[in-house]
Amino acid sequence: MPTDTSAADEHDDIMYPSAIPFVLVHLVCFAAIWTGVTWQALAICVALYWLRIFGIGAGYHRYFSHRAYTTGRVFQFILAFIAQSTTQKSVLWWAAKHRHHHLFSDTEHDVHSPRHKGFFYSHLGWIFARRHDTTDLVKVADLARYPELMLLHRFEQLPGIIVGTLCFLIGGWSGLVIGFFWSTVLVYHATFCINSLAHVHGKKRYVTGDDSRNNWLLAFFTMGEGWHNNHHAYQSSVRQGFKWWEIDPTYYILRGLSFVGVVWDLKTPPEQVLRNEQKLGSRVINRAAEDLAARFNSERVAAAIAAALHGPELTALQDALSRARDRTTQVLATQVLANWHLPHMPSREEFLAEAKIMFARTPSLDDIINRAYEIVLASVGSHLAATAPARS
Repeated sequence: MPTDTSAADEHDDIMYPSAIPFVLVHLVCFAAIWTGVTWQALAICVALYWLRIFGIGAGYHRYFSHRAYTTGRVFQFILAFIAQSTTQKSVLWWAAKHRHHHLFSDTEHDVHSPRHKGFFYSHLGWIFARRHDTTDLVKVADLARYPELMLLHRFEQLPGIIVGTLCFLIGGWSGLVIGFFWSTVLVYHATFCINSLAHVHGKKRYVTGDDSRNNWLLAFFTMGEGWHNNHHAYQSSVRQGFKWWEIDPTYYILRGLSFVGVVWDLKTPPEQVLRNEQKLGSRVINRAAEDLAARFNSERVAAAIAAALHGPELTALQDALSRARDRTTQVLATQVLANWHLPHMPSREEFLAEAKIMFARTPSLDDIINRAYEIVLASVGSHLAATAPARS
């Protein structure tokens, strides 16, 4: 019951009123039946799509969310304006949510994890939940100090209105419907696919403690954003295509702009990361270990151990575990179990075999296995101790 209630709570306000304009933007696209499709309107659509995809990747994502390079306030404002013309809420809202995502990627606290919330919710439903409507300005204090960005934050739809008006003035109704609305919808879903599909389909070069994946097709349509596993391995990199064949047009453009002084201090991954030889941090190791440990049913292992041990042996083990838990927790329980030669306990070789199936190459594999083994031991100990007879 608590799980069902929690799931309902996550989706109870998915039709928050801000979803209505989003639906209308999609419906307006069908007005092309009456306006017709002109070559001029199609040219506007294509140009706006690529310009604004660049604004999302180079602006919202690599600059405002991760500060992967440095620029002046004029180009900073231009990037924010272009990105915000996609009507994906304000630059401060976008950066705050994305920074939160990286803190809790694919955990229950992630705002758009397909693993925990489902594909539809991670793709777009989360955006319209009332719980996600506000902006945590503490997370973007470095951006909120700029009055021009705060102005865009207060009038978040203004860039979209201005660009839409320009499309109408240039191409008439067809320019507005095809040029602006079609490109806006395409940019919506290309961007949203990074939150959803890039955590479901693709390849993993790095162990990142989450489900991020590299997807070449998404990389093509998002100008390099689809190299998502690379990005999660080294988030502050302005370059997301780590291999020469991983095409990353956003990086190439920013690199070109650096030659003329528009941007500078471009951060790139160190050679150790490119060679996949970096040691993982404790947070990533713990997350990966939890995923590995989940492959082993500790309750079933505990039941098999309990069935295999004779009465006095089981009682002695349960008594030792109960005292360990009373004295202070998991670590002592793990030590108690490690000192017993238990039947049916998965071997380290079994953990290693499963880890090689689950994870990409990493020098921290032993650390992950050791931590996963501790987690399983502690869980088995908890199940065994819970069945101990009460003592007077």
